[in-house]
Amino acid sequence: MLSSFHFHLKHVLQAVCGLEAVVLRSFGPEGGQVLFTRDTGQAMLSRSGTRILTALRLEHPLARMVVECVWKHSTVTGDGSKTFILLLASLLRMIHTMACKEPNVSHSYNSREAAEAATARCLADELLAFALEEMDDLIAIGVVPYGFCDLWEGFTAETQSPAHTNNHGVQKLLASFFHTRLGQIHCDYISNLACQLLRHLKFKKDQPFLALQFVNDNFPALHTPVSGFPISCSRLIEGQVIHRDFAMPCPRTDQQPVKAVVFTGYLQPQLFSAGDVLEVGCGNHMIEENSRKEKSIVEFSAWSERSLECVIANLQSLGVSVLLSAVKQSAAVMALAAQAEMWVVECISEDELSLFAQLSGTTPVSDCWIIEPVNVATLTFCRPILLGVHRYDSKLLFFNHIYKSYIYIYMYRVTKIHIVCKEIHMNTSQDFDLYVHVAFHDLEERVMVRPSSLVICGPGEGQTDQYACAFQDAIRMLLTTCKPVGMTAATISKRTLQSQRSTSLHTDDRSNKIAYNSFQQRVLVPSCVIPAGGTFEFLLNHALLHHGRSSSVSDSTNIPAVSQLLANVLLSVPRQIYSHSPRHFLQIQSRGHGTSEIPLKDVFMLDLGLESVSCKYELLLAVLQCVTSLLRVDTVLCTHTALHTQSRRLTNISWEGTEDEAED
Repeated sequence: MLSSFHFHLKHVLQAVCGLEAVVLRSFGPEGGQVLFTRDTGQAMLSRSGTRILTALRLEHPLARMVVECVWKHSTVTGDGSKTFILLLASLLRMIHTMACKEPNVSHSYNSREAAEAATARCLADELLAFALEEMDDLIAIGVVPYGFCDLWEGFTAETQSPAHTNNHGVQKLLASFFHTRLGQIHCDYISNLACQLLRHLKFKKDQPFLALQFVNDNFPALHTPVSGFPISCSRLIEGQVIHRDFAMPCPRTDQQPVKAVVFTGYLQPQLFSAGDVLEVGCGNHMIEENSRKEKSIVEFSAWSERSLECVIANLQSLGVSVLLSAVKQSAAVMALAAQAEMWVVECISEDELSLFAQLSGTTPVSDCWIIEPVNVATLTFCRPILLGVHRYDSKLLFFNHIYKSYIYIYMYRVTKIHIVCKEIHMNTSQDFDLYVHVAFHDLEERVMVRPSSLVICGPGEGQTDQYACAFQDAIRMLLTTCKPVGMTAATISKRTLQSQRSTSLHTDDRSNKIAYNSFQQRVLVPSCVIPAGGTFEFLLNHALLHHGRSSSVSDSTNIPAVSQLLANVLLSVPRQIYSHSPRHFLQIQSRGHGTSEIPLKDVFMLDLGLESVSCKYELLLAVLQCVTSLLRVDTVLCTHTALHTQSRRLTNISWEGTEDEAED
């Protein structure tokens, strides 16, 4: 029989408060980095909320559930992990307080705990329903007018002074993001690098969504992590970097342009496929059968070699000199390619081949007997590129080079064996990270992007991975920022009519149209950002309080109480940001209620950069949905069967390839 135990509201609150105590160490502009260590000696130094939470070894099922919600939210918006936990803990504390104050005990419930749980679930449902129906309207009216909606204006200008570049809204937004993820030291450099990458992409004015989506979809193939160097060595490289080396020493040639073909399968026909079984036996009958099979195998091998020669001849007639393969080709393919002076790159990932096909405008070859000009890509160049250096043990290199010598002896003439052996002897002390660098011919005529590969450097593998994850999360954050936050046309008309009825009974169609256009211009513009440092929370707090007071007393809903509750929860974020100066927090809160008459820059004096209004809106909805899910959990069944492996993957994701690292 499975063991089980019941959860009460206080258990949920305790689990979330434990997570809050962890992330508060790195929250806000004054937050530091968190150091994790393992018994094996591995260490991780990070300021990323998602990475910190997923690195915890959690046994509490509700804590794992919360981390799962945070991880899912972060993979979509790329931001808000620590604020997620802070808002969640504050909201649960206030729900717990309100549930305990209610007259809970009645004939409908067996205990006070059950009555409190029912009241908490009811409050959570009301909060979520209120947010889904009213929150976007309140943000559009109370927050968006104080923001900046011309984020991408002039961003792709070819000539910009350094001062204008550093003061651009996109750069400020990225700098604020990287400050919370990587600290103050590297935020400016990596934000400038991100801006350079985005400027290399061609997109229409105020329409960066397609460019950001392109980078997000192809980020694994667009970036190259390099360990052992400071982050200041990170840079952009024109074209695409394929994360594989040439399968054989490529001849030095200045031939331009270069023609290449992508193969998804084997060039040489295979005798056996995966799962095939070859029966071998004894006896007169079996001897005759084996002799017949051996003859068939020899005949098949001869036929496959002739077929391969025809394929290579066809490639030569098309002028192809580079073969890009998704699988490892046979030794016969390598030998014939070497004789034909073709370069071969094997075992290329699916993401990289997909990006290559997209940028080159070609179709990968699935059937080697059908190779047409549409399958041939024209490249400006295709050459090896050195990024980083790794040192290995000399014994491992010795066996590795023996294997290489065996392959090269099979492929090359005797006069070339000495050259190969000489290269092996020169490289016995170190092995370089050699990749393939390609540039595309007439790219702007086919696609609307000008790709550049991003080389991300870091002191260690774990820290380099953190920089790469932060970079991709920044792209996701910008994608979320480009989404418009506002009311629909029907809601705009309803709000306009309500406003007119409350102010005057003498309105005409012209004033109605003016009001409609005013609302439309205010709320339907995407890419809205607002000064960071609690500005969003203060403004929305004021809008919620005003909305609660203006709600009808005769309304059957609990809007005033829900608005008050959510408004108080929002203040937990700026209260933590200004925890080092409570007086400053009180001054901003008192002056913030009069923002309609006081300029925003005079109310919020700290220069903490910018943050996205859309990301804040998505964060609030995610927190409220998480609270609703948590409070619906009543009983936990303990089982020894693995029902879901996602949590195990989350707990190990931050430790993959992590070594002892230190801050520069």
